Amino acid sequence: MTTPDLLLTRIRGEYREMPGLRLTFEQACRLWQVDAATCRSVLEQLVAERFLHRTHDGAYCAFALTRGVPVKATLASSWPARSVSDRQSA
Repeated sequence: MTTPDLLLTRIRGEYREMPGLRLTFEQACRLWQVDAATCRSVLEQLVAERFLHRTHDGAYCAFALTRGVPVKATLASSWPARSVSDRQSA
């Protein structure tokens, strides 16, 4: 494997091991100890292959591994609302 391939493998591994990992460009350069040009190149490649996406504020996050889209939970209100006094008596 070439050095860029090893770096891509390492970055994918970091994002898989830490779901929810969210890094700015500068943080990514420091974490993986690479120069800005190399970091930009590998991050752009991971965005192009839809492994990562950039948030509105420029951070890099992984797509959900199952669907290729960011994960967002929908909270169902299946439980009836309980007042504070109901909770204290339970």
